[in-house]
Amino acid sequence: MRFLFVELILPLLLLLFVRSIFRSLFQNVRSVVTPQAPPRPSPPSVPLGGELRKDPVCGTYVSTIGTFSTKVNGQFIYFCSAACRDKYRAA
Repeated sequence: MRFLFVELILPLLLLLFVRSIFRSLFQNVRSVVTPQAPPRPSPPSVPLGGELRKDPVCGTYVSTIGTFSTKVNGQFIYFCSAACRDKYRAA
């Protein structure tokens, strides 16, 4: 029984103890050396629902809820951005 403890269990316990010490030391070094990636910007929020209409300037289909629009001859025209709306008004 003493042989089993001295020859197998004690070296195994020592090895695990030394390994845990080295792991904690190098983990702290790795976090200092490795630069953190910048956070990704969140995707733009898109309103859900509504009818899809085609933007007459760029051809993108946009939802009728929460988009840029203008009223021409009593009818609403929908745009994907303020830039497309302004191009349409200028034309």
